[in-house]
Amino acid sequence: MIILLLILCAVIGYLLGSINSAVIVGKVFYKKDVREYGSKNAGLTNTLRVFDKKAAVMVLVGDILKGVMACVIGSLISPQYGLIIGGLMAVIGHNWPLYFKFKGGKGVLTSATVILMFDWKIGLIVLGIFIIIVAITKYVSLGSILASTSLVIFAIIMGKDIVFIAVSIILASLIIYRHKQNVKRLLKGEENKLQFNKGKKSDS
Repeated sequence: MIILLLILCAVIGYLLGSINSAVIVGKVFYKKDVREYGSKNAGLTNTLRVFDKKAAVMVLVGDILKGVMACVIGSLISPQYGLIIGGLMAVIGHNWPLYFKFKGGKGVLTSATVILMFDWKIGLIVLGIFIIIVAITKYVSLGSILASTSLVIFAIIMGKDIVFIAVSIILASLIIYRHKQNVKRLLKGEENKLQFNKGKKSDS
């Protein structure tokens, strides 16, 4: 019975995660597919690059909302691990959305949301690390990679159980994997920095 409930949490989380806000906002309000422009990533940063701040805010709200919903519904279905399973699958759905030919974003914002839902203390620490790194380097990709790595470290330091640690490793691995091209550019010194004016922005 518990296995069936966790499977249900996983399916609901994945279906919610597959509701890709960047693709929907682009197609509904701008008649464009964000995946065909800029970095071709269906995420917050590329939405800001391709469209405008208004579109980015809509994506921000949408990606946060689906992460919260996946975790809350999961916790209601299975109090022990439903939240974690639902949240993880929401990130997977964001990265490989069922409704959009499995071509989604990199899952950073949705991951940040579910981490905060998992444990708000660890979530705030990881978020703080991300903000500091991006503020100093202007590399969103570097901030995402190092912050996700810190998630695993703090999960271990703060004595979380094996399931939490395992899910943290999976989330960090997904973020690093989805940023593999960014890593190559960082190593070559070719990664674009985040800017809020005309010009190049981060390719995260």
